[in-house]
Amino acid sequence: MTRKATIVRQTSETSIEVEVDLDGTGKADIQTPVPFLTHMVEQLPRHGLFDIRVRAEGDVHIDAHHTTEDLGIALGRAFAKALGDKRGIRRYGEATLPMDEALVSCHLDLSGRTYFVYRVPMPKAKVGDFDVELAEVFFEGFARGAECNLHLRLIEGDNLHHIIEISFKALARALRNATEIDPRVADRVPSTKGTLTD
Repeated sequence: MTRKATIVRQTSETSIEVEVDLDGTGKADIQTPVPFLTHMVEQLPRHGLFDIRVRAEGDVHIDAHHTTEDLGIALGRAFAKALGDKRGIRRYGEATLPMDEALVSCHLDLSGRTYFVYRVPMPKAKVGDFDVELAEVFFEGFARGAECNLHLRLIEGDNLHHIIEISFKALARALRNATEIDPRVADRVPSTKGTLTD
């Protein structure tokens, strides 16, 4: 079974192409016009063991909002497409990970329904040229694109770089858990409804 997908998202604000292989080895080939965003998205393949290729362009002369949001949406859609009917997956994933003083918990359900809860309070500030509030924009876009329940919660933390980075790493590990094939489920869809796409 091949679990790969390519998504192209073209708007008047952005041009994004994403390739995902859920059963990869952690290869990252990420190019965006926002260096901090590139660094964050690189955490997904590295810690989720997915192969991900991204080519993103956007109207960053205005700010990084459109590029960040649309990349989140495109990545989420690529994961949803690669999962197909989600037959045999674990469906649920969770990870609580530390990075120095920061500790973030991520829980998700590849349910086919979008719900996003973000309890990661941070001041309106920048990490380099990146507005920290755009981390929430990315995660919300991903949840919308993937049609999943996604909950992120800050348990401890002061350093904004650490908080954002460990949020991406926690998402990567939770996605790794949720997308893995469960041999006990075999070829069944893990839902009493018989579908996870509606």
